[in-house]
Amino acid sequence: MGISAALVGATGNIGREILSILDERLFELDAMHAVASRKSMGREVSFGDQDLKCEDIEQFDFSTVDLVFMAAGGELARQWAPKIAAKGALVIDNSSAFRMNPDVPLIVPEVNPGAIMGARGKNIIANPNCSTIQMLVALKPLHDEATIRRIVVSTYQSVSGAGKAAMDELWDQTKGIFVTDEPTSKVFTKQIAFNVIPHIDDFMDDGGTFEEHKMINETHKILDPDIQVSASCVRVPVFVGHGETVNIELAKPISAQEARDLLRESPGIMVVDKPEDGGYMTPVESTGEFAVYVSRIREDRSVENGLNLWVVSDNLRKGGALNAVQIAELARNRGLLG
Repeated sequence: MGISAALVGATGNIGREILSILDERLFELDAMHAVASRKSMGREVSFGDQDLKCEDIEQFDFSTVDLVFMAAGGELARQWAPKIAAKGALVIDNSSAFRMNPDVPLIVPEVNPGAIMGARGKNIIANPNCSTIQMLVALKPLHDEATIRRIVVSTYQSVSGAGKAAMDELWDQTKGIFVTDEPTSKVFTKQIAFNVIPHIDDFMDDGGTFEEHKMINETHKILDPDIQVSASCVRVPVFVGHGETVNIELAKPISAQEARDLLRESPGIMVVDKPEDGGYMTPVESTGEFAVYVSRIREDRSVENGLNLWVVSDNLRKGGALNAVQIAELARNRGLLG
């Protein structure tokens, strides 16, 4: 018996990517449904050689599907994911709504695949934050080899992480500057074109932002609660692809060459690291790709057992849609689907 699935939020950036990746990876489905709010009902989205008409979430019968991807934001996920899970469908949620719920597994398949069996409780699996995903894919092999004690990460996050309106704002501001129009900001707090903004998501009581708290808390839940994490998250004028500078302190020494060799053999990682002009990856080059790319691997001699890395990935793919599809593949392989 095959698997039938639905996608809530099919018209958004991540929703479209999920459909594309399901098709690319030949995920076998008997039926696929696009589900959205009433205002999007009737709109068509592409799935392989099919055009799917969006169905109204209020009217859709979720008891008819085995798997539901949610790509429609935290508020809608909090409202609908428990209802859908109660109908028997396994829910993979891309929002932050359930990530820190102790009864909901938070999964990066290359990092903590065994945790997926915790989905038998609430029938919900959370997809981590995009920046956390790419960082932990790169760090898991190093942690297994030499135990990471501390992480200091600064992110350079593309505007697509804030949605289509954010991408439109960067495009409009960039065009406007060339004809001397005054940039207007609606999505971001300040001009994003030709600028960087050291602020992503809401500010918290300790002066950090919610995005920074996500990276800290999700690292503890997915990888190791004993790792000390310091995160600074910055929005940059890039359409797709997140970059991160990552500094780690390890319990025992590992050379830069040993780290390169280890990462080259690890799942989901491509090492592009030559100490020469262009011998590294950039966010633009990661766009449309599945891998997490690691470059600029070097020893940090200012601390004991320190390493520096530069990590880039397509935030809409591995940072969102691809990871969600990989979770579905893992669930199928572990007997949670079908």
